[in-house]
Amino acid sequence: MNISKFLAAAAVGGMMLTAGGSAFAGDARPSVVLVHGGFVDGSGWESVYDILTHDGYKVSIVQNSTSSLADDVAFTKRVLEQQAGPVVLVGHSYGGAVITEAGNADNVKALVYITAFAPDAGESVQTLISHPVPGAPAPPILAPRDGWLLLDNAKFSAAFASDLPPKKARFMADSQVPWNVAALGGTISTPAWKSKPTFYLVVDGDHMIPVEAQRAMAKRASATVMNTKGSHAIYVSNPKVVAALIEQAAKGVATTSK
Repeated sequence: MNISKFLAAAAVGGMMLTAGGSAFAGDARPSVVLVHGGFVDGSGWESVYDILTHDGYKVSIVQNSTSSLADDVAFTKRVLEQQAGPVVLVGHSYGGAVITEAGNADNVKALVYITAFAPDAGESVQTLISHPVPGAPAPPILAPRDGWLLLDNAKFSAAFASDLPPKKARFMADSQVPWNVAALGGTISTPAWKSKPTFYLVVDGDHMIPVEAQRAMAKRASATVMNTKGSHAIYVSNPKVVAALIEQAAKGVATTSK
């Protein structure tokens, strides 16, 4: 779904969009929980957070340790337990694997994948990247040290954040969070996307997860798809398009909750 078409259709359809894009009356909004991926922390969600809170959403950000999938699912579940009412659970990159498992919580009513991994039962991030798309660029992941991974600083910008200002991309490269190989190898037991409404932002230009792989995972999950161009760091470079898809998912939750 094209973002400009979505916004135009919303206005024509009488969603009563405010200046910030809100489409709800009263307090019908679900809360939103944001889950970051590997090599980064939750601070990258700040601009998305600002948009959503401006529009009246309660937003929480999970600070994963990225030490193992089980640990990160546990971190996420603790945040979910703090929410009152229905939740839209959002994951970027490896965060998609986390929400695929943690999203089975009863209060999670919709899943949103932001150029993210969406593994099936028995799959892991390692499974999904073990058969790369022919011709796709290989992420510049350095050899593990004591079981922890980092991206090559010199290649970080081109691979992860090519649409960000160079200064911002350098800061992200120099503030990387090590990602444990155990997190990549953690397998999914029950994919939440099989039983819950799912949305996927496909990003053409992502050099970490090839667009073909994104489309295949979105199709398998029967996701509502929005397409845009950008880098793997789309949630930083274009928070408006990310927030728009989250709000689309939230509107569906509010409608079904009535």
